[in-house]
Order: sequence, then structure tokens, then C-alpha cells
Amino acid sequence: MTSVAIDGGQSALRLRVLPTGQVGTGPGYVHGPDSIPRLLEAIRTAAAAADLAGPVDVVALGLTGFPPVREVAEGLAAQVAELLDADEVRLTQDMVTAHAGALVDGYGVVVAAGTGLVCLAVDRDGSWHKVDGHGYLFGDAGSAFAIGRAGLVAVQRARDGRGPTTKLADTTLEPATLYRSATLVDDVARFAPEVLRCAAEGDPVATDLVVRAARDIAETIDAAVATLAGLGEVPVACVGGLFAGAGEQLLGPVRAAVPSRAQLVPAAGTSLDGAERLATSPPGPYADLIVAHRS
Repeated sequence: MTSVAIDGGQSALRLRVLPTGQVGTGPGYVHGPDSIPRLLEAIRTAAAAADLAGPVDVVALGLTGFPPVREVAEGLAAQVAELLDADEVRLTQDMVTAHAGALVDGYGVVVAAGTGLVCLAVDRDGSWHKVDGHGYLFGDAGSAFAIGRAGLVAVQRARDGRGPTTKLADTTLEPATLYRSATLVDDVARFAPEVLRCAAEGDPVATDLVVRAARDIAETIDAAVATLAGLGEVPVACVGGLFAGAGEQLLGPVRAAVPSRAQLVPAAGTSLDGAERLATSPPGPYADLIVAHRS
């Protein structure tokens, strides 16, 4: 039996073939009128790179660009089934696969932070609550995009003489040129590691930006934990490329700012591992969060 797990993020799409474990990658999600055709092409590219040969029993996908309209999501699931010659497709948001990968028993809070940021709380009775994940214009507080944007604003302020001097302004990047980029969100997010580097070197402006991001993330965690019943400790896993790259530089101030109920724990696995779990076992507490298509 062949199953397929897919983690579709803004920066890249990863596909794992089971049980061989072979992985292929494709381009990340780009918002726009042709986002679904681009997504299907990314899946095709990743499948070819992983030497996937149909037919496939189950495909489970966690996507950043999950269609908000159910009928569109159902149509996308049907197209994926046709593309990969799959008997069943289980389509969900990337926050669900992040949660399924990080917390094995399905209870607790997961914050997934990469280019964007989303938080999912799942209670013991299977009820769930999403916090943030509202996109780069109206949310994603504390994300790589938010940190990168704040850093680039600091660059412009320093160069204009409107803000304090900062090492961030030593970049050769001209922020205004990014307006013309077709990958604007990803480009801005890629400045976040520069902010983290300058903060680690003691730059006060960059340090302040990292602390602000940590406070934003802690606020999101606080809101998520508050939705769960009881007063006991809640496991909280912080996953995604931003935390992987920053480590304790970001996790330290987050841990210091979260409420006492929140207990930061190491993630058991990745979003791709979560997609594998959804592809190879019953959906459990995530059943209401999955759009399924059977051929």
C-alpha cells in the first residue's frame, strides 16, 4: 500500500512517499488567482522528484493556502486525487498537520511559525480553536514576515535619520525594490534571519524587535491556552522554520512571557510527520478539520 504525505508551506512544498520515506520538493504557496494551478504543479514537481508512481491509497495534505470555501476545497481534493491517482485524499490546513506532528496524543497547543504564524488549540473532547493565522496584512504576529518587515522598517528609518542607528542598515538590500517582487511576502520574511543575527550580536534595535516578536507569540499562546477547559498545565509546542532557526534566542523570551498553564515542550515531529499520521491512521480529534474525497 502506498500513501503520500504533503506539507505545503509558503516557502516550499514537501511530499513524502510511504512506506519508502522518499521525499520530493516543489515551490511554495503563492496567493493569487492562479494559486490552485500553481499548487497542483508544485505537487506534480514534488511527486516526480520523489519518484512517486501510482496508484496511491491515501494522500494527506496540510496546506498554507487551504481554500476557505468548502466547495473549492472539495474540488481541489478531487483534482489532487486525479493528479496522483489516489483512492482517497484528506485535505486540511497546515496548522492541523503541524499539531498532529508535534503532539502525539492530540491535546494541547501548537504554534507554527515560518513565513506566517498560526496557532491551534485542541481540547481533550476534540473541540478546537484557531488563533491568528490571519495572513501577513492582518495577522501572523511574531512570524518571520512580521520580524522581517519590522527589520526593514528599521532599515529605512535609520537611513532616513528618523530612527536610531542599527547594524540592520548595513544590508545591501533596498527595501523599496521589493514592492515589484512577485514573491514579496517570502522576500520580506527572508530578512528575519538578519534581524536575529544582529540581535545576537547585541544590536539594540534588532534585540528589541526580537523581544517584541516573542511577546506577540506569547500573547497568541495565552489566548489559545485560555480556550482549553480546566486549570491544569497545557503542553505547548513551537514548530516551524522560524523557531528552528532562532532556537532559544526566540524561545527563551517566549517562555518567560507565557502564562503559567503553558508548558513549552519539544515537538514530537514536523508538519510532514503530521501529514503522514493523517495519511496512515484515523483522523481522531482532527476529523472535523479535514475535507475528504474518495474516488
